[in-house]
Amino acid sequence: MTPAELSSTVLHAVRRAVDAGELDVTVPARAVVAPPGPGGCGDYATNIALQLARPAGQPPYRVAEVLRPYLVGIDGVADVVLTGPGFLNISLGGAAPAALVEEILSAGTRYGHADAPDAPDAPDAPDAPDGSVVRLHCPHDLRAVVVADAVARVLRCQGALVRVTAEGFDREWTAALDVRVDGVGPAPASPPVTVRPVPAPADPLPLGRDAARWALLHPAAHDRPRIGDEHLAQREGNPLFRVRYAHARSRALTRNAADLGFAAAPGPLPDASQELLAALGDHPRVLAAAAAHRAPDRIARHLVAVADAALPFLPTVLPRGGEKPSAAHRARLALAEAAGTVLAGGLTLLGIDAPDHL
Repeated sequence: MTPAELSSTVLHAVRRAVDAGELDVTVPARAVVAPPGPGGCGDYATNIALQLARPAGQPPYRVAEVLRPYLVGIDGVADVVLTGPGFLNISLGGAAPAALVEEILSAGTRYGHADAPDAPDAPDAPDAPDGSVVRLHCPHDLRAVVVADAVARVLRCQGALVRVTAEGFDREWTAALDVRVDGVGPAPASPPVTVRPVPAPADPLPLGRDAARWALLHPAAHDRPRIGDEHLAQREGNPLFRVRYAHARSRALTRNAADLGFAAAPGPLPDASQELLAALGDHPRVLAAAAAHRAPDRIARHLVAVADAALPFLPTVLPRGGEKPSAAHRARLALAEAAGTVLAGGLTLLGIDAPDHL
């Protein structure tokens, strides 16, 4: 069962409880399913009971108790445990990691996108439920324009229609950093979302497109970015290097495996990094949060977390010595490819290249 399928299963449980008269609520359009937080357990957790408590007129824990029997016993669900104020922690058994990897590889770099593949500007996304346009406006400042450009990319991946305007724009910014705006001049008549991060203390253009964009996007909007050669360093102390290196290593493993005569195949992963699986499963939530809060820095920090979880795992993928490729190696390779896919997709949303070779 994939996270998307589990989300539908949770909503179906709510609907069954409503039909049985145990809950008097409107079934929501979406149930958030994510890796368990501190104190949680299992493969995934949902806060649906907390979401429904007020309209149901019941404590969250009681709502969770009502929903639990409708989830236990469903095909693919091994157990459901209640924790905290009313979180439902769901165990899917050994198939859960394989299902997550398969979902990522099937979606490719669009994993976590909320829009349909043939409708990149679908108007039914949360930010544009009626087909209206999300209007972003920024001052004549390079960091503001880069942040607005990244916010627009993230919003579009979540199905929103976006228009970016700026009070001023230098043409060299397009050539140097691949940023564009839809209009230049005063703020539009309809109230826009103002994008006004702390300006960069120095000109980032000498860093080149990728390092400059990272330097401007990795810090939160209220933090002053550091503009220096540390963003170009090819060493572990540079977060951008770690992210791109982890991606390149995952692609190299695919090539090396082909030389050994085997390919990736999602399967049971009893020895896989739980930290890596949790980070990959959290990717859709991070994208949605980055869009909702207009904060591409959340994606940058998430990519660092994915890379840091992936790098210790990658050396375990290929057979060693005279060992022959097995189903376990194919499953580990699939997880490595899934990690590389998430890293590539996230970097693309930030407007940064994800090279296969470093």
